[in-house]
Amino acid sequence: MINHSRNLLSLFAAWLLSVPFLACSSEQDLFTLSFEELLDVNINLATKTDETRATVPSSTTVFTNQHIALLGVNNVYDLMNYVPGFQSTRGDWVGAVPKEHTRGVFLNSGNVLVMINGQRLNEASFGKASVYMPHISVDIVDKVEFIRGPGSALYGSNAFLGVMNIITFQEGSQASVGIGEYGFTQVAGSFNKSLFEQTNVYGNVSWQGQDGEKYAQGVRDPLASYFLEFGVQWRELNLSVWHNQTQLNGFANLAGWSNENKHKSENTALSLTYHWLRNTDWDVSSSLKHIEHNIYSAGLIATGEELGLEHDFYVGPSWQSKDLALNLDVAYRLNEFTSVNIGLEYSEEEQSEAGINTSYYDFSRGDVFIDEEFYQDGIITVKPHAPFNSLLQSFDSTAAYAQLKHVISEDLTVFVGARYDDVKDIDSKLSPRVAAIYKVSPSNTLKLQYGESFRTPVSNELNSNDDVTVGNPNLTSEYVKTTELVWHTQKPDWELDIVLFDNQLKDFINLVPIRETALPTEQRRFTFLNTFNTNMQGYELNSKFNVSDTTWLELGYTHLFDEPFSPSFKRFASLSFTHNMEPLQLSINTIWRDSVFVSSPEPDVIDNFDQGAYNLVGAVLSWRLGNNRSISLKAQNLFDKNYFVFEPRMFDGKIQGAGRRIQLQYLQKF
Repeated sequence: MINHSRNLLSLFAAWLLSVPFLACSSEQDLFTLSFEELLDVNINLATKTDETRATVPSSTTVFTNQHIALLGVNNVYDLMNYVPGFQSTRGDWVGAVPKEHTRGVFLNSGNVLVMINGQRLNEASFGKASVYMPHISVDIVDKVEFIRGPGSALYGSNAFLGVMNIITFQEGSQASVGIGEYGFTQVAGSFNKSLFEQTNVYGNVSWQGQDGEKYAQGVRDPLASYFLEFGVQWRELNLSVWHNQTQLNGFANLAGWSNENKHKSENTALSLTYHWLRNTDWDVSSSLKHIEHNIYSAGLIATGEELGLEHDFYVGPSWQSKDLALNLDVAYRLNEFTSVNIGLEYSEEEQSEAGINTSYYDFSRGDVFIDEEFYQDGIITVKPHAPFNSLLQSFDSTAAYAQLKHVISEDLTVFVGARYDDVKDIDSKLSPRVAAIYKVSPSNTLKLQYGESFRTPVSNELNSNDDVTVGNPNLTSEYVKTTELVWHTQKPDWELDIVLFDNQLKDFINLVPIRETALPTEQRRFTFLNTFNTNMQGYELNSKFNVSDTTWLELGYTHLFDEPFSPSFKRFASLSFTHNMEPLQLSINTIWRDSVFVSSPEPDVIDNFDQGAYNLVGAVLSWRLGNNRSISLKAQNLFDKNYFVFEPRMFDGKIQGAGRRIQLQYLQKF
């Protein structure tokens, strides 16, 4: 990791010298962010039409890059902790990847759709984005949009309980460099240049790495992650390619703690979009998007001492999945009252490789066999691995969607839409959505929203066959019906959203132990079942207050009326305070989570999981050095709170939370 860091620092220094010649204009820095600008952020993720907070027919949250800088986070997934209804914690699966908690649901199956510039990251093998792309640096992010609730009416499978769209920098130029505790290093840069008439090029590069802090289990949590992107905008054509690699070695992997655990993921994507017709009434575009995901991972299953052997047993996936999607999107404005969006999509999604990483292997049997004579002097990769052949499955699909927006009167607007998805040999689903938005007064809006979403099972759930999980080919799609009542108030000095929601969950796929009482090594063997149908109700509150011309507060709170589907947080909140005292700016934030108690399935063997309520405090102190330069001191978990998160995969149900992280960053905009 050190060599990677030095090489990237050298490349970054050379790039930094060239940026002034590439830069085309200066960007606003975080000191210019006002309360009015905090409120004046439009979103088109929820409708594919440009809407304000008052007119959007979904519960949404938007972060601009200036807003993100005030929260002091490094990884985009950490923004979920400031979104009502969402939480992100560390967990175990194949590496200590982020786990999403969404409106009372904490599962491993990708119930939130994650996209970069509209290109989906959820893939065919595990179904979630964070296994193959667990770290996305905020340093290259211009904006992040969230839909809180169903999004399948526009985006299909995985847009189940939410959607997150990450938009990278495509305008302006900037560079940053940072250092921090536990060997943290960070460099990033973005540029935009107009080459000639109607032609722009842009690019993003970022690196984040750390040696990691040491935990009670004797392990560290190192990180090495980079992101590279290059794009060209020529007239009506937009072409972009990007590549990402992340390593999360050590820590916890497949329920085992070891500094020898391995986890490396790589993603390479291409996106090509062309606007055939674009004027005041029409916008017709088509796109081709391709992405390839690769993962190399191995976790400690049992020590040599537990096995009665000399060497430890490690195993994990060496998998690849691909996704090719063709889209046609049409937006037509019939008149000043009515507009229509329609679209077609064809997707070829597949798990294309299914090898194994293991420290024990019998090549004559063609399978893992734990005996000293089959020890491989470390972890080796076997591809193809015959017992995994059933995982090599395609999920080809076709889809069509339509949406009508009609302004009935000055005070009442309705949205009606639906999407039909047909996943070959798996399932077909219709996902309708309807919303009515009524302007009660100039400052108050009432919204009634109903939507349905689904998630099809993925290859790991259907066909896995390893020392950790056993697939179930009889699984059906998960399904949710969501009704929301929203009250939105916006005044010059404050804004408030209150969302009452009811989720009817059907056929949820859960990871369950094959045998509930077994030896420790056998407890790590699980299968998948459509085990649960239930309702999940609650409310979300999101508010912003302008205390003065230089000070504002943001508050988010979530309260579930029902017990979470899988042990998670029933209540949680976030609070942010920002004060501008030129040339300094101070932002303090806190995340509060309610207690979690889980009874032990074997009280004589394992203790109950009992984590009391806790706060995680963060802070950012920034100093303006000039019009486009600043230094920021960032702190996460400022008071070094020691806490645990429940993780059903772990023998004792515990994953250690990250301790204090203090970092210093220099930012230059051109």
